[in-house]
Amino acid sequence: MLKKKKLKAIFILSILLFVLLMVVNVISSFFNIRKTTLNSIANQNIVVAQSIASSLDVETYQSFLENPVKNKAYDEIKEYLEDVRDKNGALHVYTLLVDNPKVSRAMIVAMSEEGKEEFPIGGICTVPEEQVKMAYEGRIFTTDIIEDSTYGDYLTVGVPIKDPANKIIGYLGIDISADVFNSISEKAFRSSISNITFNGLFIIIMIIAFLILQNLYMRELKKEVGETEDTYQLELQSLISSVRSLRHDFSNHIQVIHGLLKLEQHEKALDYLTSLSKEVSVIESIKLDVNNPGFSVFLQTKKLSAQNHNIDIHFNVSYDEFDKIKTIDLIKILSNLIDNAIEATLELPDEERKIDIICKKVENIYLFKITNTGPEILGKDRENIFKSGFSTKKVQEGKMRGQGLFIVKEVVSRYGGVISIESNHNQTVATVKIPISKGELLSKSGVD
Repeated sequence: MLKKKKLKAIFILSILLFVLLMVVNVISSFFNIRKTTLNSIANQNIVVAQSIASSLDVETYQSFLENPVKNKAYDEIKEYLEDVRDKNGALHVYTLLVDNPKVSRAMIVAMSEEGKEEFPIGGICTVPEEQVKMAYEGRIFTTDIIEDSTYGDYLTVGVPIKDPANKIIGYLGIDISADVFNSISEKAFRSSISNITFNGLFIIIMIIAFLILQNLYMRELKKEVGETEDTYQLELQSLISSVRSLRHDFSNHIQVIHGLLKLEQHEKALDYLTSLSKEVSVIESIKLDVNNPGFSVFLQTKKLSAQNHNIDIHFNVSYDEFDKIKTIDLIKILSNLIDNAIEATLELPDEERKIDIICKKVENIYLFKITNTGPEILGKDRENIFKSGFSTKKVQEGKMRGQGLFIVKEVVSRYGGVISIESNHNQTVATVKIPISKGELLSKSGVD
């Protein structure tokens, strides 16, 4: 329940973060589009203004500047400006006089025919002081949107008007209506909405994919932890069972010795202790020389378990860490195989119960071989023995069968190894070969 709440909180937080990113993305895109559109319109109209300024009759305009009143020169220049204004769809086209760095004056103005009164010659222009200073320094200028209650909102560009000697005698200004700018910005923004939406959907898909992968990972991790826990619980139960058996046997031995001594059967008590001493020395010989602590404890547990069942068990184990295989996987493989061997031998009389276990590093592979006496596994059963749920043993109530060899094969295959089972009326041999180096061809190893 707590895990589900955490996942739900992560999902909600991810959605909120996504919405926040979307809002920031939309706002950022909106302002970026407006800025880009503004720069684009300004640059386009600078080119137009330069063309108009270069085509202006400079001699006529200089004649007007010598006597700035409504005269023939004024009419000719104004007619030219009105013509280019109509053709280019500008709000206003005009000439400027910039004789100081703070204020500019409009000299000849071509305005739209919407009933507005004619702009006076030399009237103060609305070009901001920053742009006026740029013009005063002889530079091209552009403005942001100027909010004008009289003439509407617009942006302005200005380029110098030069005489034949390349001297600046004024500026050519163009006002572009903010409506044009807004229209282009809106169209550009609407066209970008699809990209923003796509990016948003992509982010949503990534979040969902992340949650799905996380859920799958958690399931696999839970499965792996469950298998690990089951393996160690089985080994722990086996160890506890062996300890209980020893404790029970010890109690019985003590009672026998106590009874013999009480009956003053000292010779018999001594003989009994002598035989018991030999049995204890056998149990003490359980220690194995294995350079892997976890694996060593596991093998000792299995040896103790086998001895408690009167099974003659022998180990041939290399002094190796077996570190190319995870210890838990190593135990999964051998635990299932040895348990199967122990169960098989229990069907025989005590004197026929034998198990031989080989764990070696041979050339470039790990070789594990478990040989046990017991009933033969028939050919038809050997074909299905690695399938999940299949077992040759009798079903016991509350005990799941047919998973051991399936798990072994799954683990062995994960390491690129192979497993084989050979059986006859005398014994059964389970052989596992796992390459130490990845990509090693087991078929060429020749190891038996």
